[in-house]
Amino acid sequence: AVVALDAPHDHVQLLGRMLALASISALAFSGAGVRSPVAGRQAVRMNLDSMVGASTEMPLAGGKPWDPLGFSKLSELPTEEGRPNANPHVKWLREAELKHGRICMLAFLGAFVTSGLGIHLPLGPAFSDTNWFTASYTFATKNPAGTAQILILLSIIEGQSFANEMYSGGGERAAGDLGFDPLGFCKNKPAKEVETMQLKELKNGRLAMIGWAAMVSGHFLPSSVPFPVS
Repeated sequence: AVVALDAPHDHVQLLGRMLALASISALAFSGAGVRSPVAGRQAVRMNLDSMVGASTEMPLAGGKPWDPLGFSKLSELPTEEGRPNANPHVKWLREAELKHGRICMLAFLGAFVTSGLGIHLPLGPAFSDTNWFTASYTFATKNPAGTAQILILLSIIEGQSFANEMYSGGGERAAGDLGFDPLGFCKNKPAKEVETMQLKELKNGRLAMIGWAAMVSGHFLPSSVPFPVS
C-alpha cells in the first residue's frame, strides 16, 4: 500500500516505517544466516589484537588496541553462576562497525553529490530533490515501487549475510567479509596488500560515521558544526 504524506515534516515518520519494513523483511530472508555451522568447517576465531588496524593503534595506545570504553571485553564480563554472557563478542562488533562504515561512506558521498554539487539523476520527479535530508522522502513518496525494491534487495542481502554465530565469536568467515569484490581490489593480491586495503576501508568508514553524525547534528542543531551541509 502507498502511504500518502502531506508535508516534509512527515519525513522522519516515513523513514521509521521504511526501517520497520526492512527489519521485518530481513528476518523473513534470514534463513541462511541462522543455520547451524556446517560439520567439518572450522570457525574463524578473531580477537581484537589480531584484527585489521590493531597493529596501527598499538604503538599509540600503550601497546594495545585503542578501546577506551572496553567494548572488546564485553563478552568476557563475569556473570552470575549458571547464566551465559549475553554481551556481543568483538567479532560481532567489528562486523557491525564495517557495515555501518560502508553505509555511511555511501550516504556521505550521496549527500555531497546531491547537496554539495547539486547533481542528481535526470530520471524524473523522484530524483529531483537536491536536499540530502529530504531526498529520501521525495524519492519514497514519488516512487514507492522503487523504494520497495530497494528495501527488499537490502533485506535479502542482510538476511543472507547475517551471521548470528559471530555474536559469540564463531562464524565461518572473517568479520565484514561478504565475498563481494566486483572491482577486484583484493583478488589475487598478497596478504599485505589486502590488509592495507582493509585498513583503508576501516579508517574511511570510521571517518564517514563521524562525518555523517556531524551532518545530522548540523541539520537539527544549527551552528553545531563549523561547515554544515544544507
